[in-house]
Amino acid sequence: MSGNLKIDPAKLPQHVAIIMDGNGRWAKKRGLPRIFGHKKGVQVVKEIVTECRKIGIKVLTLYAFSTENWNRPKKEVSVLMELLYDYLDNELTTMLSNKISLHAIGDISRLPDWVRKKLEDTIEKTSSNKDMILNLALSYGGRDEIIRAIKRLIIDVDAKKISIDDINQELFSSYLDTAGLPDPDLIIRTSGERRLSNFLLYQAAYSELYITPVLWPDFNKKELMNALSDYAKRERRFGLTSDQLVEKNR
Repeated sequence: MSGNLKIDPAKLPQHVAIIMDGNGRWAKKRGLPRIFGHKKGVQVVKEIVTECRKIGIKVLTLYAFSTENWNRPKKEVSVLMELLYDYLDNELTTMLSNKISLHAIGDISRLPDWVRKKLEDTIEKTSSNKDMILNLALSYGGRDEIIRAIKRLIIDVDAKKISIDDINQELFSSYLDTAGLPDPDLIIRTSGERRLSNFLLYQAAYSELYITPVLWPDFNKKELMNALSDYAKRERRFGLTSDQLVEKNR
């Protein structure tokens, strides 16, 4: 196990999702433009992705750009797109050597063509990798995802591919952007804010939440291990009592 903390591999979350918050505040505290916080945040992404791969996390979802982020100043949005492009371009070799498969969720059609093509190319080139999935939430909003899933579902009902009686939680999940992925076991939010901010609203029904006051540019391997250690101590009952859980696991 990487880091000083020792965690039973059986108690590791299979899917970790992170709301990477605090880049702007980190920069402001230092009297720097917001872009410096975003640049430092990208460096942290590289470190945390590598560490999760070493630890044995199977799926890592990063909330990289929300549907609401399109409303930010055009210059900031433009810089964020450039940083995304550079990250994909620079990290492809690392993903390939570490057998990391890149996925993306969100309304990818809204991305600039040059960024979307780079994203799709990276997804294709890493598609055969099996050791970890890096899932980027881009132009993503939980409510938007649910609406898009409902529209796809209605189209298939109208086309008589499925009937209304077929619709259940499992089927509906297959229409979400995260189809084929397990729901997040642990959602980490940096910067101390205590909300999901429209992130994985359907999938987070039974996710464990870990809130840290640490701003994303200051998040590191030690902070990650603190979150995983905290998760390992929790009892996940999914609506059952503790006694029922013990009986179920016998």
